[in-house]
Amino acid sequence: MENQDFELRALTFIDSLQPQLAQYIAKDNRVYDPSEYDAALMIEIAPAMEIHSMIDIALKNTDVRLGSVVTERVFGLMMVHHENQGEVKEAGNVVLRETNLRENDRSEVKILTQKIIRSVEQDHAIMFTGTAKGNMVLAGDSVFILEATPAAYLMVACNEALKAADIKLIDIKPYGATGRLIISGKESEIDSAAEAAIKILDYMNELKLSGSENQLG
Repeated sequence: MENQDFELRALTFIDSLQPQLAQYIAKDNRVYDPSEYDAALMIEIAPAMEIHSMIDIALKNTDVRLGSVVTERVFGLMMVHHENQGEVKEAGNVVLRETNLRENDRSEVKILTQKIIRSVEQDHAIMFTGTAKGNMVLAGDSVFILEATPAAYLMVACNEALKAADIKLIDIKPYGATGRLIISGKESEIDSAAEAAIKILDYMNELKLSGSENQLG
């Protein structure tokens, strides 16, 4: 949804950052690292630099900490977090109030790729590991690849996958034109993780289509 200043592409609340995702964020972060199981809020907008207005509103009105900021070519992304879910939800609500937007003015999630590669060959595993910022892929692992837009929604998809199954986070890119997620593990675990990731993205769309604003309530 657009107003005179920006387009709200994504707004998503995470109730409890799973350990692998929290550690992944902290690995190359330049702001305030989240703790495992912190609540978090992701907001993605366009144009990119308008994200600084959202950051300013959230930090001045709540006790959340700034976890991540990405201002790339077109889109801007912020993540704030706190151990208290109420603080994180209020950060989202105050941003919406100050910008005269509603939660479901955000864009619909569009899944571009969802693919499970079962029992990867060694060369393929080495390729995944070589480009990863997370864990290693080993020969024989199954790999789930998810690509979607807006990119920020991949964070909640990843978090739900980690809740649902014993898997390894290989790589996640929750910013840019499209978001990309790669996870690996045993075949049965990857099946469960993939189902959970798709289910939460479908749920985000259901909330938008129904007009329900349950994330920050």
